[in-house]
Amino acid sequence: MAKNKKAKKKALKKKRQEPGSADEHVLDRLYAVINSRKGADPDTSYTARLFSRGRQQIAKKLGEEAVEALIEGIRGDKPKLVGESADMLYHLLTLWASLNVKPQAIWTELARREGLSGIAEKAARKHQ
Repeated sequence: MAKNKKAKKKALKKKRQEPGSADEHVLDRLYAVINSRKGADPDTSYTARLFSRGRQQIAKKLGEEAVEALIEGIRGDKPKLVGESADMLYHLLTLWASLNVKPQAIWTELARREGLSGIAEKAARKHQ
């Protein structure tokens, strides 16, 4: 029995290390994990704790992480910027999940904007 449990654990670990399908991005996988934590025990999951505190708290944490990323970007500390950027993306995905915004909606919007100059894209938004 223990041998079978070890084999399953090893297979799960290997699966986590393998990249997803060509259509799946690490952010899509992270979103799925975050979304699965809705309603989980806030005492055992940081994500569940954020959800239990509400969208305002999630947004506040996103803002804090954005400021920390900004600071590290100004300082030029690349390793710290990487870490703070990961924190910021996690909290952004948590905010999306709190509003049921799927990553695909964001990817679609980014694809729509691809190839547009920022100036033209911004001008088009003003006329909508």
